[in-house]
Amino acid sequence: MSETTTCGLATRAIHGTTQTDAHGSPHTPIYNTTTFAFPSTAELLDVIDGKKPGALYTRYGLNPSIFALEETLAGLEGAELAWAFCSGMAAETALFLTHGRDGIVCVGDAYGGTLELLAAQLPLLGIQTHLILGSEQERLDDLLAGGAKLIFFETPTNPTLELFDIRTMAAKAHAHGARVAVDNTFASPVNQHPLELGADFVVHSATKYLGGHSDLTAGALMGSKELLLPVWNWRKNLGSMIAPETASLLSRSLRTLVVRVQQQNASAQAVAEAMARHPKVSRVFYPGLPDFPGHGLAKEQMHGFGGMLTIEVKDDGAAATRVADRLRLFALAPSLGGAESLVTQPCTTTHHGLTPEERARRGISDAMLRLSIGLEDSADLIADLEQALQS
Repeated sequence: MSETTTCGLATRAIHGTTQTDAHGSPHTPIYNTTTFAFPSTAELLDVIDGKKPGALYTRYGLNPSIFALEETLAGLEGAELAWAFCSGMAAETALFLTHGRDGIVCVGDAYGGTLELLAAQLPLLGIQTHLILGSEQERLDDLLAGGAKLIFFETPTNPTLELFDIRTMAAKAHAHGARVAVDNTFASPVNQHPLELGADFVVHSATKYLGGHSDLTAGALMGSKELLLPVWNWRKNLGSMIAPETASLLSRSLRTLVVRVQQQNASAQAVAEAMARHPKVSRVFYPGLPDFPGHGLAKEQMHGFGGMLTIEVKDDGAAATRVADRLRLFALAPSLGGAESLVTQPCTTTHHGLTPEERARRGISDAMLRLSIGLEDSADLIADLEQALQS
């Protein structure tokens, strides 16, 4: 982490790296270089053996463009160290393979790919995984006592925006010698700092809010040096390194992270309030609404309520599909966090891989539409939703 760690978040997002070039560029250029040469074998060995920092080989992450990005990422989450990956799923996989081999407990809803990895693929490697609902947290003590060493959860969750008390979860895990990993993608570092609340790891799909322009795919993992250094070899040998070009693009995006997310917070609040009044919407899931079950917790552990919300259309899934198809400003597409607003029906995209029975068990109805609020005028977004609901 650089000397800007005591500065505000927006300052850290812009000045969070000490990486410079010989010409005084305010941002690190793209080093689309595969391998870096050394003047002597002794200096080469110093870098290989970790005696001094330096660029060596891009697949290892030893590249100035990647160094600069990771220094900024660490500063945003208040972490000692950050690793950048080619995707959020790559970051999660390296985390689970490093720190989850003694058992993983996933609490609450999560991205469909994460659930598939935990339920269907990691067990093939002999890793015991437990997927429990947010309403089943009383099972945690038994699972931790049984040897599980990693608790993983999103907060807010995808797509119901359920919140979990990070401080309480961390205390419970640490009492059993276990670790806590929080997927902070939905909240972003602007709205939530899990490490300050006791979490051991923070993971991001940097494709979303960190990237913010729907033009890159990346992931990030932050935490202490002690816990992240063992992840390095998994990232290297799984081949999940971020490309220098993508690292530079993500560094560019981080410079506007704070202003983007703050605007999305404000617009999502306005849209959520409008939808809560609409006669054709049966329910709105958004932490910023006073009647939302997690509203009190959101005020305690979050600095903003986020740009994501989910609405449940009256009638059925077919009605929700018709609403999604009639929207004009909201693009019908997966992903989230970009400058443009997106709509997705979880049963057809993010959670399509789950059986209808499992979706129902998790409270994910076919009538749900998940909205990622972009940077358009909120009045225009509300008008678009109203015309689609009214048609």
